[in-house]
Amino acid sequence: MPRHRGTYNPENEEAYELSRSRIENFVKCPACFYLTQVKGIKFPSIPGFNINEATDVLLKRDFDKFRGAENTHQFLINLDMGHLVPFEHPDFELWTQSLHFGAQGRMHFIHEASNLKVGGGLDDVWFNKNTEELHIVDYKSTSQKTDGKVISLDDKWKAAYKRQMDLYVWVMRKKGFNVSSTGYFLYCDGDRFSDYSFLNQQEATMKFKISLLPYEVDLAWIEPTLIKIKDCLNQTNCPNHDEECEYGQFLAAIKI
Repeated sequence: MPRHRGTYNPENEEAYELSRSRIENFVKCPACFYLTQVKGIKFPSIPGFNINEATDVLLKRDFDKFRGAENTHQFLINLDMGHLVPFEHPDFELWTQSLHFGAQGRMHFIHEASNLKVGGGLDDVWFNKNTEELHIVDYKSTSQKTDGKVISLDDKWKAAYKRQMDLYVWVMRKKGFNVSSTGYFLYCDGDRFSDYSFLNQQEATMKFKISLLPYEVDLAWIEPTLIKIKDCLNQTNCPNHDEECEYGQFLAAIKI
């Protein structure tokens, strides 16, 4: 039987594939999730963040040089974290393929109680030589608009980043790996305040400040949410929009 993805079909007994971003859609607004997954309605799209993608590629390329090695990147050594080395595994490259997360060998797990296949694409995994645990690592890119502002995970909208980390740790544990409860967000902050030359003779060079933020995961919300998602998928009627949903607010405002 073909994979169960795209628009939900209650007659299809195969596990229904949901990426971590689709799960996040449900958390933010069950109505928008239902309209997309059950009714097949596509919401307005936005262009991809190519600069962010580029920093991800460059970071991974640098860490790949030390993948599975005895030593590690100087960045980690300077933080007194030389015991963390980029993890090597035959399926690692497959785990990074977010668009194909449901295919064989990728980063997913089937939750039997809901019959949902959930997963996504990892940025990186580091092996802790002291504890023999794995740490999930997520790359993030930004450019602070306030000089001297310290990057943190305290902003309300970054709760989605935390849930992403939660889910990835949960999936990797379900796949049988010894994964630490501590994940890391590696932030690249485009520096617009320091006095340096941006435009050179034939190229422009932007400097980035780097921050490594630890995060202690919370997995308690995941399985109850998956059960709620399955119930939502099987509903006959669309649930209400979340009160903070901008689409819902727009629709409410134009009602005659």
